[in-house]
Amino acid sequence: MSQLTQALTEVEEKLRSLLEEVNRLKPYVQALEEENIKLKREMALPEKETERVIANAEHIQGVAHDNLVRLYQEGFHVCHLHFGQPLEGDCLFCMGFLRKD
Repeated sequence: MSQLTQALTEVEEKLRSLLEEVNRLKPYVQALEEENIKLKREMALPEKETERVIANAEHIQGVAHDNLVRLYQEGFHVCHLHFGQPLEGDCLFCMGFLRKD
């Protein structure tokens, strides 16, 4: 057998081995894909529920912002540098933090 024929035979054996490994992995991949689809279905919220959660989060953010504005108006820092400390004049950090875009 020539070296070229031997090299081709070795490549053929390696390809066969790889194909066997791919065929062994196929069921695992399919099972993982099915589980992924199932989990996505379980985790998906109905559109109405999603809208309710978003509206609730926006409401909570609005209330939290209003509370911080009230604290600032009552004379306390709301910035991370001096949170809760009494104000002595305006604080640019607090004002920047409270600015709502």
